[in-house]
Amino acid sequence: MGYKIIVGISNKHIHLSQKDLETLFGKGYELTVKKELVQPGQFASEEKVDLVGPKTTFKGVRVLGPVRPETQVELSFTDARQFGLNIPVRESGKLEGTPGCKVIGPCGEVDLDHGVIAAKRHAHFSPDQAKEAGVVDGQTIKIKLESPDRTTIYDDVVVRAKPYYVKEVHVDTDEANAAGIGPDAVCEIVD
Repeated sequence: MGYKIIVGISNKHIHLSQKDLETLFGKGYELTVKKELVQPGQFASEEKVDLVGPKTTFKGVRVLGPVRPETQVELSFTDARQFGLNIPVRESGKLEGTPGCKVIGPCGEVDLDHGVIAAKRHAHFSPDQAKEAGVVDGQTIKIKLESPDRTTIYDDVVVRAKPYYVKEVHVDTDEANAAGIGPDAVCEIVD
């Protein structure tokens, strides 16, 4: 296909529900924007929390905004092994049957009984960009990540085409490191 897309590399982070945000940071609390992300309306916040797992605690994990209907923790498999959890690969928001962890904020803590996942590789598009790329919402594609030493092809990348998205592929730190890519990487749709 030859269609090029920027690649966003996702480090461990958490998305909070409003209820959990208020438990962790105080009643009526709102997230503070630190940095806008590529996807419109999405941002890295100033707020951080600690995640407590069976084997270790990850301190200072960034909260991404805006708030969501349900709290979701996203880790790489390397993070999960250090953390002491066996986590499934899931699309965002598909949290049934996933493990949980404790989340500690400055004003309280939340014991999640589920919500910890490894995010499934995915590609965001606006409907016009999806049409231009020759893909449709829900389709799976292959992408090629080129680097000087480790060009890598990833299969099973889910297309998300919605009016509020712009073209960007999301992979986690394990996937980026395996391909030898860093910030400003670009991939190509190959199938």
